[in-house]
Amino acid sequence: MFPTRLDSPLAYDIAKAMMDGFNRHYRLFRTESARAKHRFETADWAGQQRAQRERIEFYDLRVRECSNRLEREFKAGEQPMDIWQQVKLHYIGLLVDHHQPELAETFFNSVTTKILHRSYFQNDFIFVRPAVSTEYIENGKTETRPTFRAYYPTPDTLQQVLMRMIRDFDLHREFADLPGDTALVTQVIQGLLGSVKLHANFQLQVLTGLFYRNKGAYVVGKLINGFVETPFALPILYVKGETRLSIDAVLHGEDDLHVLFSFARAYFMVDMEIPSAYVQFLRSMMPRKPRNELYNALGLAKQGKTLFYRDFLYHLRHSTDQFRIAPGIKGMVMLVFDLPSFPYVFKVIKDFYPAPKDTTREQIKGKYLLVKQHDRVGRMADTLEYSEVAFPRNRFTDELIAELEKYAPSQLEISDRDGDAQLEVILKHCYIERRMIPLNIYLQDAFDAGGADLANTSPAALRARQQLERGVIEYGNALKDLIAANIFPGDMLWKNFGITRHGKVVFYDYDEIEYITDCVFRKVPAPRCEEDEMSGEVWYSVGPHDVFPETFEPFLLGNPVVRAFFMQHHANLLDATFWQKNKDRILQGHMFDVFPYEQSKRLHPENADSELPGSI
Repeated sequence: MFPTRLDSPLAYDIAKAMMDGFNRHYRLFRTESARAKHRFETADWAGQQRAQRERIEFYDLRVRECSNRLEREFKAGEQPMDIWQQVKLHYIGLLVDHHQPELAETFFNSVTTKILHRSYFQNDFIFVRPAVSTEYIENGKTETRPTFRAYYPTPDTLQQVLMRMIRDFDLHREFADLPGDTALVTQVIQGLLGSVKLHANFQLQVLTGLFYRNKGAYVVGKLINGFVETPFALPILYVKGETRLSIDAVLHGEDDLHVLFSFARAYFMVDMEIPSAYVQFLRSMMPRKPRNELYNALGLAKQGKTLFYRDFLYHLRHSTDQFRIAPGIKGMVMLVFDLPSFPYVFKVIKDFYPAPKDTTREQIKGKYLLVKQHDRVGRMADTLEYSEVAFPRNRFTDELIAELEKYAPSQLEISDRDGDAQLEVILKHCYIERRMIPLNIYLQDAFDAGGADLANTSPAALRARQQLERGVIEYGNALKDLIAANIFPGDMLWKNFGITRHGKVVFYDYDEIEYITDCVFRKVPAPRCEEDEMSGEVWYSVGPHDVFPETFEPFLLGNPVVRAFFMQHHANLLDATFWQKNKDRILQGHMFDVFPYEQSKRLHPENADSELPGSI
């Protein structure tokens, strides 16, 4: 029970020190995010990517700093539970009128669980649910820097209003032709409106922070007309070979915005005083997007983890299906399971790996961390990493329990740890990813529907053949986008890639990834003699980082229809020279453009990188 009186000055001091720790964290986080504008204006692309990587580590560093201070100054871990009960209540008081209360609550949870030993840790001491509402939080500078600005154009003034909207972001770079760009944007908007009557509330609402990622800056907002709201984003890029800017495209509609904010892309840099207001605005544009993924996209990954876990517990309470071994081909390194009614998969690193796998648990964790910190270019799924995760035992199939006991016993505990007379499955470490259709299953479905039978001209078979071609093209595009990101996937089998609901192929098996620049791309040497040619063994030397692209063919292109599609669109992926050429460009400092929209959407296609390995 919580105390009826707050009579401990020590409890207040601990709470205040925790709040100071959070405020320091968010001040540094926001400062780094705000610097993205200067890096964009100076075209410091290496600095932008470096800052995106380093910012990910900010949270854990600040939690460690705060925990050390509490132990050093207050011996916090030795304080009795009645003191900790008062700490939480004092902390809630400090959240009144705070501009990031939900983030501060999560910070409190992180510090508290780090200090309090789990053997007597109780949910009473953390924020299981939010204690403070994030609705209608306003900053002190609403007139000069509100969360979003509203613009009220007429049909005759739309282009002028768009120009003012862009100039309000105060970018310290000239546009090559802002009137021309906004005229093109106006045409797109007029096409969206068609012959629809403009209502009295016709307006543009635009978030006041630009969204920076890699070499782009994005205006994010929505077009409102009557009861219809159309989300949009305007990418701003440099004109190729120049120091001037241009609006590169008009992304519009929920699907375009989902791709822009995809879980397979790097986090945005955006200066936000009130992040919950940004998330609320973005949710109005993408109501199907979980809030946890929006916080992740804004770089607030710890808050994303908190919200994901709350959503997960809520789903467990309102469902009855069981966790099962995930469909598809079992991996050698990861044991994967899912809950059919929940759109995520859970991955546990196995305790041992059959030959030819030669790796360790720490190496695998290192690969996943590399992906977390890297530009994922829309082709590598983000992961949530959890420790000591508890699940109800009665929700696990016996088959899944047997699989865990066989392959990952060191990661498994089955007990009644919380003393509620119900057994729990406790996993010491796991990754959680968005569920996708494995690409091999996607292609097999097309085979089963007659897609590979050229003599079958039924509508179903033709649709299946289109599915085959789409899957193969997207697979090659994914590989080329990964090349642009300096990533070699290692294991390139179809089963290690998945299809999202937007039809994008995404890579999700990271235990063999390497940097392209660490690989040695070689052609298979000519046989020295007839014995070499007839031998089933490799007769030439192979180094630890050697890659022979022509050897991909037997593993990937056994089906003649698949092979035909692949050779038509991506034959260069079997050529060592192609890989080596792109490796050389990366080593020379070239940073490829891989943006989250198709070439057909570009207002200025002449700005495209003509030597880009993959699709734009």
